[in-house]
Amino acid sequence: MTRVALPSPAFPPRAPEGAGNLRGSESFPDAAHHELANSQLRRNISNATHTIREKRLQVTGELPDWEQLRDSGSAIKTDVMNRLPELLEQFEAAVTARGGVVHWAQDAVEANEIVAGLVRETGSEEVIKVKSMATQEIGLNEHLESEGIRAYETDLAELIVQLGHDTPSHILVPAIHRNRSEIREIFLNEMADVDPHLDDDPASLAAAARRFLRHKFMTTPVAISGTNFGIAETGTLGVVESEGNGRMCLTMPQTLITVMGIEKIIPTYADLEVFLQLLPRSSTGERMNPYTSMWTGVTPEDGPQSFHLVLLDNGRTAALADKIGREALNCIRCSACLNVCPVYERTGGHAYGSTYPGPIGAVLTPQLAGMHGSHDPNSSLPFASSLCGACFDACPVKIDIPSLLVELRHQKVEQAAFGSEAAAMRAASIAMSSSGKFTVAQKAAGLGRLIAGKKGKISALPPPLSGWTDARDIPKPPKQTFRQWWGSAEGQREIADARRQAHE
Repeated sequence: MTRVALPSPAFPPRAPEGAGNLRGSESFPDAAHHELANSQLRRNISNATHTIREKRLQVTGELPDWEQLRDSGSAIKTDVMNRLPELLEQFEAAVTARGGVVHWAQDAVEANEIVAGLVRETGSEEVIKVKSMATQEIGLNEHLESEGIRAYETDLAELIVQLGHDTPSHILVPAIHRNRSEIREIFLNEMADVDPHLDDDPASLAAAARRFLRHKFMTTPVAISGTNFGIAETGTLGVVESEGNGRMCLTMPQTLITVMGIEKIIPTYADLEVFLQLLPRSSTGERMNPYTSMWTGVTPEDGPQSFHLVLLDNGRTAALADKIGREALNCIRCSACLNVCPVYERTGGHAYGSTYPGPIGAVLTPQLAGMHGSHDPNSSLPFASSLCGACFDACPVKIDIPSLLVELRHQKVEQAAFGSEAAAMRAASIAMSSSGKFTVAQKAAGLGRLIAGKKGKISALPPPLSGWTDARDIPKPPKQTFRQWWGSAEGQREIADARRQAHE
């Protein structure tokens, strides 16, 4: 009998390091220190998130079946992840049958090359874009610029970020960290032919942006879009938005290129009923989006006559292969978790260093791009949370974000070399291994009262314990341990009083 050597199964690749925007240049704590010093940013984000949060609570409270809708959304997305290959093949066949061309991109590098090649074939040196986190993720604008192609964002918030030479700080409201005065300055400095007497009234700023974009809509032959959903049974794609810029991008150019993460697929058209109720209420606190655009392939003499769909993996298959991490792919990018997160509210989105900020970004980014050792900025993201659970309560598809963060913390500790954190855990393990050692440790902890002094808290400890006190204070240890209190006359008296009250 001839022996056949079978290759070992390989884990799907994560998003490549150095391509795209899924890894910052510094750890979350270091970046957060910079952002916390910006009081204007904190005020802007606090005002915006509190406004959206209140609107969301109002419109979700209007629906008696809101919890059932959340259950339905979660069930549909879980079903999608369980049979993603089958649905993607069905989707590809449907898009192709209706005149579209499907391209598969394993990672950001491939996706950028595909899109740049398609644009070059048209002969255009300019493209217009409708908001797409997938293209932000892969760094498409930067790649097109390197190829001599200028991309113009048409979503107002994205345009503000682009003209300000900035990066998005929120999934839904990328310029949430900017106020009206700052936007006025950006327009005056960066926008051609703008009225020098432009004021910071929202209507005036919107009118200036409209005049700038109208010319681009009328003259640019190529558009690049993202998509909120791709429907497997019909090959239909959909974008929901508030300004109408998306509809202009999707209908006026001759060529439309859509970049879609493979997790955005849903099985049937009927499933939209669930998500078109969940998404606007969770994202902007609206009952429905002002504009919902759907397109299926190519329609002769109506809209773009050339349609290309780029299906992007970039670490999604790796996340899907992770038993815990695949739940993060259920995210519908509504940003509800950001708007209720106390950590995000104070640091803003830039501290996360990724296209995907906030609680879901702290889960999704390491899942897509990996955590390569203790010095990888992505390794710090799972700790960018208080684990208060507000994100779980707000998520329209019931992603258990706190549990996922805890699991990622576990994975990070497992992968890390022996360091201060592991040394502290080892010391705790020894102290808890017997009652005698635990008693000694308790007595030693009592010395902390001397360090705390009159201020009643310990704010600085030497390494390796400085890793804890750099970010938080330790309260002064109590005078007595629980065991000492339990055995004291005072403790016995209080226990007897409590028992007597319980029986009265």
